[in-house]
Amino acid sequence: MKKLRASVVEMAEAEYMVRASGYIQGRKDLANIPLGLDVKGTPLLLKDVADIDVGPQMRRGIAELNGEGETVGGIVVMRFGENAQKTIDGVKAKLETLKAGLPEGVEIVTVYDRSGLIERAVENLWHKLLEEFIVVALVCVVFLFHIRSSLVAIVSLPVGILTAFIVMHLQGLNANIMSLGGIAIAIGAMIDGAIVMIENMHKHMERTPLTNENRWQVVAESAAEVGPALFFSLLIITVSFVPVFTLEAQEGRMFSPLAFTKTYAMAASAALAVTLVPVLMGYFIRGKVLPEHKNPLNRALIAVYMPALKVVLNHPKTTLALALVVTVIGFWPVSKIGSEFIPPLDEGDLMYMPTTYPGLSIGKAREILQQTDKLIATVPEVKSVFGKIGRAETATDPAPLTMIETFIQLKPRDEWREGMTTDSLKKELDALVKFPGLTNAWVMPIKTRIDMLATGIKTPVGIKVAGPDLKQIEKIGRRLEQVLKDVPGTASVYSERVAGGRYIKVDIQREKAARYGLNIADVQQVVATAIGGMNVTQTIEGLERYPVNLRYPQDLRNSPEQLALLPIVTGSGQRIALADVANVYVEDGPPAIKSENARLNGWTFVDIDGVDIGSYVQNAMAVVADQVELPAGYSLNWSGQYEYMLRAKEKLTYVVPLTLAIIVVLLYFNFRSFAEVAIIMGTLPLAMVGSIWLMYLLGYNFSVAVGVGFIALAGVAVEIGVIMLVYLNQAYRHMLEECEQEGVEPRLETLRHAVLHGAGLRVRPVMMTAAAIIVGLLPIMYGTGTGSEVMSRIAAPMVGGMLSAVILTLLVLPAVYLLWRKH
Repeated sequence: MKKLRASVVEMAEAEYMVRASGYIQGRKDLANIPLGLDVKGTPLLLKDVADIDVGPQMRRGIAELNGEGETVGGIVVMRFGENAQKTIDGVKAKLETLKAGLPEGVEIVTVYDRSGLIERAVENLWHKLLEEFIVVALVCVVFLFHIRSSLVAIVSLPVGILTAFIVMHLQGLNANIMSLGGIAIAIGAMIDGAIVMIENMHKHMERTPLTNENRWQVVAESAAEVGPALFFSLLIITVSFVPVFTLEAQEGRMFSPLAFTKTYAMAASAALAVTLVPVLMGYFIRGKVLPEHKNPLNRALIAVYMPALKVVLNHPKTTLALALVVTVIGFWPVSKIGSEFIPPLDEGDLMYMPTTYPGLSIGKAREILQQTDKLIATVPEVKSVFGKIGRAETATDPAPLTMIETFIQLKPRDEWREGMTTDSLKKELDALVKFPGLTNAWVMPIKTRIDMLATGIKTPVGIKVAGPDLKQIEKIGRRLEQVLKDVPGTASVYSERVAGGRYIKVDIQREKAARYGLNIADVQQVVATAIGGMNVTQTIEGLERYPVNLRYPQDLRNSPEQLALLPIVTGSGQRIALADVANVYVEDGPPAIKSENARLNGWTFVDIDGVDIGSYVQNAMAVVADQVELPAGYSLNWSGQYEYMLRAKEKLTYVVPLTLAIIVVLLYFNFRSFAEVAIIMGTLPLAMVGSIWLMYLLGYNFSVAVGVGFIALAGVAVEIGVIMLVYLNQAYRHMLEECEQEGVEPRLETLRHAVLHGAGLRVRPVMMTAAAIIVGLLPIMYGTGTGSEVMSRIAAPMVGGMLSAVILTLLVLPAVYLLWRKH
């Protein structure tokens, strides 16, 4: 049906276009379409041989809101690389302008909004940065007991952070959990350079009273004394983080902003330590500076430290042996700590993604969706429930009719019942929503979408069974269901019924069809048109287009018996039934076919609770290997987050050694001595002991976030070793100079006294450095709020490691130094 143009007609000096309209504009036009004439010459119209009704297209999806009935849903797809917050703000502004033109009774309801998560996460990190800034400033004031000196460190810190922000802006990095987290874990280490420089100048001022004439000379001498080693130690912290950039895929995209900002912040602090800080020292440090021995905190530290150091230096070999024993024993919790890919991030909303059995009708799907939504909406913490089953006519989401996706928007936390958490809310919902044939899964929206895009598995653990026959694959899947439900930690398990689809098969008998002059295509055409219908044209009603579908009435095609009676007209005009040329019967078959690596697949979805992924999969693998027998030609592949975890673990196995190699090279460039490099690198095993024990006590699992924390620890642990070694070398050179002046050979007692003096009298800079890092990370490690799950896992290895590294640096390192110099 179309509209034709027939040139123009000129009338009264005007041109008129001629057009012949033939559009079908409604049921009336269809009803009056002529099919021919009868023997009397009366027109035979379409309405004489057919019922013409308005009906729905075949439905493959339903959307429902709050259990109140069907609704129309829409999604906004953001372009790759765009800023999510900016895009959401633009969408909200556009929706507000659209509301004015909506018909009466129609409203736009937001059922999922990521902006709340983004705002909460960024706001939480800003608060943590402010808390860190305050506690680090307090560390400076308490240890130095001089406000003007503390200002040097406090002023240099925001300059370094601002430098990192400028580079972030030029690179196009947004402020998010990870980019701000990089600065958060760097703040303590950023201030170390200024702390040590200021402390060293205070020492010089104790020996040389400061005047206007010698001020800049004292600044230059004190800065030159520790500046090179400080610059190298800060450079080590900076460069040691570079291997994080080698992480790939999901973990690479997640942690690269953190790696960038931490690297920028530390590079800026390294540069500022040898440029801006000495200048600020010259202008700010003046007036009366309290000597170290008069500061009550420093006096208490020395009073505790000196007796312990004397004992250590009197028994250096015993100390070293004890350190080795402690290190070996300290690794005991490693076997008790679980493993996971990335700690679960509480996104503030939930997604309900149960799986149903195949062959679900659209009517039953509507009923299940509304009932589950209505139940979920009764929970007080739930703000709105938007359920979707199946798919719309779009390629963006090819979901089958067995797949339910329900977005649960939760109220703000201050409106929740007392004591309610996300985990307890999941348990309450799971107990509330119980339907036969539904396997529940309560997941996080963003994380689950990423998982499904990457592996297709929506649960933390998935098993992909591959082989040549779908029936055998389904049999293996059912067996997996049976054995895995008893594995500790299994919340739910469901294997796809890959051969559980229901089919009415029309098996065409070629010989019978040939007797009537019909081929396979002729019979198939009748079946397709009569049952499925054929779109023959479309109506045009304003801006709307509706297809016109031709098929047999419902009562002639609603059962295999009725289908067998479908009439067929042969080429010779003979009328026969479909049963004359075909067998019509019900059979089972695949509802959908999946393949990976050119092999048929069936997937098993496993949701876990109260157990880490690594431990669960390890136990489940043992159970499956013992109780599931695989026929020849079939294989199992463990997927989901476990697949990411293996990939990240494999990458970290050479990223961490690469970090250590970089540190060794930089240390050698600074000290030009393999012995001194070995002494400093010895700090790392004992630092790891503290990390492992703190993780064990906090109940954390090994993950990519923890791996990043260990990489960050390597740099900062080495730094305090470098600072201690610089002071020990100064004391050693001073001892040699005195012995040379007195014309005597250095003795063991003289060496022991030099080490005691070098380590004992310089406990303040070592403790300040460690305290700035440890105290600076405490707000991150013990913080709550959005994003804290990941950041606390990065901070924990650093805090635990620095605690044990301080003990090593203050006690074990002087003993090792004494043994080395003695020989």
